[in-house]
Amino acid sequence: QVQLVESGGGLVQPGGSLRLSCAASGSSFKIYVMGWYRQAPGKQRELVATVSSGGDRTNYADSVKGRFTISRDNAKNTVYLQMNSLKPEDTAVYYCNKDRLPYVSWGQGTQVTVSS
Repeated sequence: QVQLVESGGGLVQPGGSLRLSCAASGSSFKIYVMGWYRQAPGKQRELVATVSSGGDRTNYADSVKGRFTISRDNAKNTVYLQMNSLKPEDTAVYYCNKDRLPYVSWGQGTQVTVSS
């Protein structure tokens, strides 16, 4: 069973950058297409970026395209999300998981707050 631990969130000013990490346990991680999700207060969880199992294909929601970059290091069982040019509307709890059902158990997420 894969377990996920997200980290790297924090408080940043508009226009700033953060790099999120998602450490996964379990050998199955390497075969999954992985995604980063976010959930803002009062809103549904949304998928913002995905990366293929080999790391060679990525996809982004329109709201983050050109600003966020997803990547993975299968040797370290880790998925990353580099976030640049952050906006207040990027404020949310960020989670990683498979890109589709059935999901593995959700981690605790990492809070990203963009505010001056």
